[in-house]
Amino acid sequence: MDMVKTTIRSITVEPLNIPLREPFAIATGSVMEARNVLIKLTLQDGSVGYGECAPFPPSTGESQSTALAAATGCIDLLIGRDAAQWRILSKLIRSLYFSQMTVCAGLEMAILDALTHSYGIPLYIFFGGASTFIETDMSIPLVTPEHGYELAEEIMARGMKTIKVKVGGDLREDVNRVEAIRSGAPHLGITLDANQGYTPHEALLCLEALDDRDIRPLLLEQPGPKDDLTGMRYVTQHTTVPVAADESACSAAAVAQIIANQSATVINIKLMKTGIVEALDIAALCRASHTQLMIGAMIESRLAISAASHFAAGLGGFTFIDLDTPMLLTEDPFTGGYEQKGGIYQLSETASGLGVTPK
Repeated sequence: MDMVKTTIRSITVEPLNIPLREPFAIATGSVMEARNVLIKLTLQDGSVGYGECAPFPPSTGESQSTALAAATGCIDLLIGRDAAQWRILSKLIRSLYFSQMTVCAGLEMAILDALTHSYGIPLYIFFGGASTFIETDMSIPLVTPEHGYELAEEIMARGMKTIKVKVGGDLREDVNRVEAIRSGAPHLGITLDANQGYTPHEALLCLEALDDRDIRPLLLEQPGPKDDLTGMRYVTQHTTVPVAADESACSAAAVAQIIANQSATVINIKLMKTGIVEALDIAALCRASHTQLMIGAMIESRLAISAASHFAAGLGGFTFIDLDTPMLLTEDPFTGGYEQKGGIYQLSETASGLGVTPK
């Protein structure tokens, strides 16, 4: 009987466009809006699950149009299959659409959301129930020092505890931006994200210049090109600031190599890079090797951010949490998933699944 209940009855796929409050510029490109894909999946018992694909061309090599095509291609593949076999379905999707990882992530999200609705449990409990909340930082993109100062004051007023600063452009401008942000929010923690923008030498020069100004970041993320694990290892060996791999950490195999080479001390998991099943494997690899965990996101709405929050809270043990993108959007087309107070996303009110519904 349970087999029938959790059979996938229907799937719909549509574009999800949400403008940003201001342009979000990082070292590899700038975006004006989230151009995502929304998936709605319904089971035989009427349980509905939602998934979001957030392709970000500079990072994922996907676009909204390729994600729409791939997600639509999966409809016939999945209808009539049992959502309870979510690992088998994940493998099936990945075997065909291995270059469209945001689609794999969005479909896994929709399948698990529908399944846990059917089971009557929240997703964070399904993932292990280690915690009922997470606390995110908030990002400041590549802006002028003056604007960085204003944004830092706003972030402090919101009750956040950590600011993530985008760097990886001109070294002097980067250092001035970080210094201005520190002045605007003197007591908040600062993490840096170079998005592959530095050479190993520049990354160390940046940290040295900040050290001269008594600024010690909590983290330096992806200092150089994603394929240059030797360069990242050089940075890691020459600073006591934790170094995180993000774009380099694109699969469980890549993470195994990063850990073996001691190229980074922190791994940034993003569901959009690897999908949920592989993210579980990466988290296990990091735990086994005492490598610190971080969770991040592309330009995602409350829907995908809820999935990442449930994942991180359910597993527990994430040192760095960067799930702020819904705060950068002009509107929130969804409700539920979590209750926000300052940087804290509280999940304990979620009755089942992700608890997210379109407005």
